[in-house]
Amino acid sequence: MEIQRKIINIDAEDKSLGRLASNIALILQGKNKAEYLSYQDMGDTVKVKNIEKIKITAGKLKSKYYYHYSGFPGGMKKRSMGEVFARNPKEVLCRAVYNMLPKNKLRKERMKRLKFV
Repeated sequence: MEIQRKIINIDAEDKSLGRLASNIALILQGKNKAEYLSYQDMGDTVKVKNIEKIKITAGKLKSKYYYHYSGFPGGMKKRSMGEVFARNPKEVLCRAVYNMLPKNKLRKERMKRLKFV
């Protein structure tokens, strides 16, 4: 069976981060297709534009933190969502979509089809 992939363009202006990320994750998995199979990578390519105009609610820019551990004692680093969004708004959406995809071998291949315009 041949997999037919489409390119879906999404405008992120004035859309909530969580709702947008869940819709993107659904499309990347291929759950919007009638022939969906959980063990096959059947999703479409998603292109997102106007990512810097996304709506982040409830003061999350100050209260939500992203953690990174280097592996050494005392190597835990944390940055607020506001710092990450100011530096690179794409990373905030990528992290949200990445964590909404199933934790299996297909996740890396699905994330490669998430593009930014």
